[in-house]
Amino acid sequence: MTVEEAGRKGGEATSRNHDKEFYEEIGRKGGEARAEQSENNSNSNNNNNGKMSKEEAGRKGGEASSNKSNN
Repeated sequence: MTVEEAGRKGGEATSRNHDKEFYEEIGRKGGEARAEQSENNSNSNNNNNGKMSKEEAGRKGGEASSNKSNN
């Protein structure tokens, strides 16, 4: 059985066992979690457990490349 087949079978079983309210609730919870995650990322650009943001990494990489070609 492929991963796709297993996923389809699992999705079909879940849909047989749950109603519309179940999907509404998990959708709402996922949306709230995603909004919170997005809010946290925008409030702390450089406070990601000591990790640099992608924007910061790109800027620093661009500066390093620019400095290298100017020398």
